[in-house]
Amino acid sequence: MYKIIYMKADYEPWWQFDGWEACIISTTEYETEDGLDKALHIILENFRQAYDNEQSKNGHYFAFWSEDECEYCEACDEDAQIFHGIIVQKSANKSSISN
Repeated sequence: MYKIIYMKADYEPWWQFDGWEACIISTTEYETEDGLDKALHIILENFRQAYDNEQSKNGHYFAFWSEDECEYCEACDEDAQIFHGIIVQKSANKSSISN
């Protein structure tokens, strides 16, 4: 099973803080790695056109952001940057998903 997860949060997707699943906007599953790779290519190109900044880790985590997209954080008492995260999960079977 192969998945692409899109999340939106005030931190990069590789942090996966407690409760990060609540930040998931969508999850798309693919039967084959080829299908995942083709979809990922299109998604990354679309995000690269939409956002000014990009950072990635381990080829499984991608963060996109624009400096002007912030939300006020009461706990921080300041604006927090919003990140659009892509997480790629690959697993040989459906019962166990690993990064």
